[in-house]
Amino acid sequence: MISLEDWALIRHLYRSEGLSQRAIARQLGIARDTVAAAVASDGPPKYERASAPSAINEVEPRIRALLTAYPTMPATVIAERVGWTGSISWFRERVRAIRPEYLPADPVDRLEHPQGRVVQCDLWFPAPKIPVGFDQETMLPVLVMVAAFSRFIAAVMLPSRQTMDLVAGMWQLLSQNFTAIPHELWWDNEAGIGRRGRLTESVTALMGTLGSRLVQLKPYDPESKGMVERANRYLETSFLPGRFFISPQDFNSQLDQWLRTANARRVRVLDGRPVDFIDADRAHMLALPPVPPVVQSVSSVRLGRDYYVRVAGNDYSVDPGAIGQLVEVTTTLAQVTVARGGRLLAAHDRCWAARQTLTDPAHVAAAAALRQQFQTGQPPTAGDHLVRDLADYDRAFGVEFTTGTATSDGEVA
Repeated sequence: MISLEDWALIRHLYRSEGLSQRAIARQLGIARDTVAAAVASDGPPKYERASAPSAINEVEPRIRALLTAYPTMPATVIAERVGWTGSISWFRERVRAIRPEYLPADPVDRLEHPQGRVVQCDLWFPAPKIPVGFDQETMLPVLVMVAAFSRFIAAVMLPSRQTMDLVAGMWQLLSQNFTAIPHELWWDNEAGIGRRGRLTESVTALMGTLGSRLVQLKPYDPESKGMVERANRYLETSFLPGRFFISPQDFNSQLDQWLRTANARRVRVLDGRPVDFIDADRAHMLALPPVPPVVQSVSSVRLGRDYYVRVAGNDYSVDPGAIGQLVEVTTTLAQVTVARGGRLLAAHDRCWAARQTLTDPAHVAAAAALRQQFQTGQPPTAGDHLVRDLADYDRAFGVEFTTGTATSDGEVA
């Protein structure tokens, strides 16, 4: 077969130099038929290998029959059903090429997002486990929010994916990073946000305070929030590699510094930097509410004799003077506080580990003093017990103390 270079040279000599086919054949030392074929061809020569019968051709009708009934059946299961004993890699490739003919089409529209309209939200779970103290390491969620128009990214690591932590995380990013409220927040079907088309009460309260709207997208539709999905991959491939973290606070510190650089990089679709477009986004967003929303979890519990309250699997000590009384437990992303009647009974940094006991030494000392008082039977201090006038008993029994006569009707009060 003639090479591509010889074919090009033959056509040059024939068309540009005006040589005859006989002269070209003599000059190049090739057959005249080869020269004639090159001159007559409309395109460059290419090697075409004759197709040989393949073993997979014999089972392809059965493969197609299975895909007709079960378009998503895995290739390994199809191989077992048709009795394939050859290379599974080759079989997978052939099934991958055939399968699209039997899957229903699922077209994706390109969405246009006006300025200030949408911020897409998602949870990203970075692979490295983060040290959280008490010799524990765990995988923690990161709340990622992306402005759909400017592609501006904000993110923060949270202690859990529970509702109040998500609410607190959203408010922190909106108030500190975006400094404005978009008209819509787009989420997937995260359980802490809501299920079956109904938002949780705390999320509904947040949206009411912000004056915004939360949209939960349909299941199996990741393309609708593709911007935040791409941001997750960007964090995975550009932020994580080569980094080490000693605590969640260290993670958030490094993430905040990296996001400043990431938001200053050029985005092709914008032909600019997100940091240059975020002001236009903010100009069309809503202003922050005059009264901040409730972003802490508040619960009431009767303090037991062991003077501890449990929050997210951890126990926190409380002033034992409130034993037996209802106390109010307030939990934020960073702190756990306990109060009664406006008086602070305990304040602890929130523990991100699990199954731990956090104790304030002052509470232990107070409990020891109360225990000693109870065991020794010390009399209560003045003013701690009730004193009743003895004349009340005379009147109850109908006795006139001055005369010694009784006026009772026989009943005992």
